[in-house]
Amino acid sequence: MRDLSAGAGLLSINTATVRKQADLLGIVDACARHGIGAISPWRDQVAAVGLDRAARMIRDAGLKLSGYCRGGLFPATGQHVVQARDDNRRAVDEAATLGAPCLILVAGGLPQFARPGSTPSKDLLAARQAIEEGLAELLAYARQARLPLALEPLHPMYAADRAAVNTLAQALDLADRLDPGGSALGVAVDVYHVWWDPELYAGIARAGRARILAYHVSDWLVPTKDLLNDRGMMGDGVIELQRIRMAVEAAGFDGFIEAEIFSERWWAEPIETVQATCVERHRTVV
Repeated sequence: MRDLSAGAGLLSINTATVRKQADLLGIVDACARHGIGAISPWRDQVAAVGLDRAARMIRDAGLKLSGYCRGGLFPATGQHVVQARDDNRRAVDEAATLGAPCLILVAGGLPQFARPGSTPSKDLLAARQAIEEGLAELLAYARQARLPLALEPLHPMYAADRAAVNTLAQALDLADRLDPGGSALGVAVDVYHVWWDPELYAGIARAGRARILAYHVSDWLVPTKDLLNDRGMMGDGVIELQRIRMAVEAAGFDGFIEAEIFSERWWAEPIETVQATCVERHRTVV
């Protein structure tokens, strides 16, 4: 297990963590000031400053990338199927331009939520089939760009509206079917979404070095007051952060540890406070 106590060189900040405090330029500057090693930017934040400028500012600040957020949301009907395909291909192109190590994918839930305007449906099995078909098509495109795809299973509370892939085992089954024996399609292990899973540690071991493309940390608060925007700062909740990291690193993962915290509480704090707290928790509890 790696020693994180010396600094923040292995810490990455997912830019959603401070999206309400600054634009991408401000986030990059703050990360550089705190000695943080990497970021994982979101597409809307990149678009706001321009793709080429974003790539240049990240490079000039000496930061690396731990991922790029995000693609996916595959289930759709009618013309929205084409829109989903084209949008995901653009996400691949953007990630490749930025030099990201992977594109994070959130699978999508029922079609009317994954792609608004699609025909309403309650057929979860059909949604999961659409996810697999859309993922297979995107994988073929991403292979040409030599860009790995990281499918992120989300907590079951998001099965209807955000992701009908809810366990690490589900994500790995898809990877094994679509990318047998390879590493073009892997997983993003986000502790907020998978900490509860009784098969978590078996899944981490199964994934191994080839499939674990990203590792995200935050914490689960009790009570959780909002299903989307009440994640905890690392150490403030009930997740066994060090035990999970030990398993992930034992499986061969040696990349950045990415803090991704959707939180109205932390969005209300100054960016310097959030960044400094992330660094301190990275050194002491992650």
